[in-house]
Amino acid sequence: MSEQKTIRLVVTRQDGPNENPYREEFVVPYRKNMNVISAFMEIQRNPVNAEGKKTTPINWESNCLEEVCGACSMIINGRPRQSCTALIDNLEQPIRIEPMNTFPVLRDLIIDRGRMFDALKKVKAWIPIDGSHDLGPGPRQSEEEQQWRYELSKCMTCGVCMEACPNVSGKSSFVGPFAVGQVALMNSHPTGSMRAQERMEALISDGGLQECGNSQNCVRACPKGIPLTKAIATMNRAATKHMFKKWLDF
Repeated sequence: MSEQKTIRLVVTRQDGPNENPYREEFVVPYRKNMNVISAFMEIQRNPVNAEGKKTTPINWESNCLEEVCGACSMIINGRPRQSCTALIDNLEQPIRIEPMNTFPVLRDLIIDRGRMFDALKKVKAWIPIDGSHDLGPGPRQSEEEQQWRYELSKCMTCGVCMEACPNVSGKSSFVGPFAVGQVALMNSHPTGSMRAQERMEALISDGGLQECGNSQNCVRACPKGIPLTKAIATMNRAATKHMFKKWLDF
């Protein structure tokens, strides 16, 4: 009888926001087409570590399991990514898993992404609509404009670009690449463009575009392939025009 194939995971855990992190190793039975979330579920069913000692189940976040919600972001084998699309067969073992350290850790792999949502509020990343009545058909857009907006709209606020960006840390106020992309999206919308100047003011304030070092780590790390460097370049041009216009109107 053949021996049961297993998976080894080394998980960086933390019992609370103010507790020290520690590593714990687990061995779980292998199944075909498993992802990291599947391995966590095995540990949840039988919370025993590699030493055979009873432990607490790993705490993590996940919702959609199809790389849409962005909740299951973590660092897997040194790379920030979504754990739902991290297939066990494609990962070197032992699989080393840790929370994204750009964000405060609440417990184990659960992080506080509040700074991302604060950034969205700062740059007013929404479309203002007065009332719920039918506004009729909006202005026509070219296929090229629609495709550009579609690419930007795929952002799921997962935090991977923030983790990959060397200019984002607990000591910086940079809103992050994703927020710049969302300003580009909202400002390209026919209705959203009416508040474009407000968004530009937010984007050139403290923690805005000037904090970007153009490392391009964000576009390489983004799990949805969003053209973030193009969005940043677009917003840099728009910011230059905005500042020049302000100077002329002074």
